[in-house]
Amino acid sequence: MYENFKAVDRWTKKEVHCIYQALIVAIATRHADAIDLKFLVDGRPVWVALPHPAWVEYHKRTGKMITDALAIEIAGHYLKRTLESGDGLGQEMCSLTIDQTLTHLDAVATEFDSGRVSQGEPARFQRSAFARPY
Repeated sequence: MYENFKAVDRWTKKEVHCIYQALIVAIATRHADAIDLKFLVDGRPVWVALPHPAWVEYHKRTGKMITDALAIEIAGHYLKRTLESGDGLGQEMCSLTIDQTLTHLDAVATEFDSGRVSQGEPARFQRSAFARPY
């Protein structure tokens, strides 16, 4: 769903193609307590940093874990909403707060629950993939 998508930039009205490329534990590269996800936005790299404490908070609230596949969906959802709202993607790195991360997680889960995911989507995007207890 948000691994490979298109969005319309609010300011340019241009459709941009966004493709997920990499997930890196940021402590190894920049000594940050985050997971960095790299997307190509029309070929331009954009990193979305999700804070590690969001994983802990989500587990406390639900008893479930954020998987890599779910992290990709959260970051992609943020990226698409940011492009469409015009909130600015001028920078190469976007860092989310814990609350922002969990808000985008809830939005992704709601989209899955509402049936917006087509039947042809890969099995890893099925709601059950997000419901696994640790």
